[in-house]
Amino acid sequence: MRIAVTGATGFIGSRLVALLGEEGHDVVVLSRSAGRARTVFPQARYPSVEIVAYDPLELGDWVSALDGVDGVVHLAGAPIAGRWTPDFKHAIRQSREVGTRRLIEALAQVQNRPPVLVSSSACRYYGISDTASFDETSPPGDGDDFLSNTCIVWESEAVKANALGIRTVILRHGFALALTPRFRQTLLTFRRFAGGRVGSGRQWISWIHLDDTARLILQALTDATMTGPYNATAPRPVRMADFGRHLGAVVGGRLSLPVPSFVIEQIFGDGATVILDGQRVLSKRLAETGFRFRHTDLREALASIF
Repeated sequence: MRIAVTGATGFIGSRLVALLGEEGHDVVVLSRSAGRARTVFPQARYPSVEIVAYDPLELGDWVSALDGVDGVVHLAGAPIAGRWTPDFKHAIRQSREVGTRRLIEALAQVQNRPPVLVSSSACRYYGISDTASFDETSPPGDGDDFLSNTCIVWESEAVKANALGIRTVILRHGFALALTPRFRQTLLTFRRFAGGRVGSGRQWISWIHLDDTARLILQALTDATMTGPYNATAPRPVRMADFGRHLGAVVGGRLSLPVPSFVIEQIFGDGATVILDGQRVLSKRLAETGFRFRHTDLREALASIF
């Protein structure tokens, strides 16, 4: 296949591009920074990757790169981890809502449209809860929840591809386990023996190993029966306290000093919700597709990424 990927230089995108190459597929990388993309995907190592510069918020010459591809994977979106200033929140929302809208407009313009679009969303679609469980049939969260509302409008733009005759799959991603810069900082904290329960410790983490995320995207591209939303989460979510316990066992940290909620709130402001709030999300529809996770045990999954 020939697959176009937005957000390809991110940690999910880069693993997906590598997997597509391993499977013998060609990849069109749509990147805001062609120079950075060439650094991430050097030609000698990624001979099947074509890099196209694109502005996710504006239509341009990049639209023609979508003509005749066999599928599109839409991963682009501004990071959500950080202190939420008004500009930071605007970037989060605009990159997903407007960025997806422009992609659908681009697909409407090409003569040979791809048969499938796999578009990202997130488990925050369901809002937050320490007690409830959510699957793909659950309603969205409170419209006053910034991240939940962002997911709702994000998905509403993506599903417009159905009207173009494009099979559309929405993947509501959980916390993908990978050695990202953010996760490396977490590891440093544990190795300094300052790690412990974060906030109440009762918040749910619906996690998935990065390799399973990439394999799931590939299945969504090739399985013509898949359409609509799927929760991209491993079968056994855990509480934050248990996550910290398993992480400590893997990295050798002594979990003795909890991090109070107010400390996280002082650092991240409203963005602390990314760390302090969660939801127990189950991949019910995904199980019905026959997808087989390679990593279902959290401690094993954590150990495997080192």
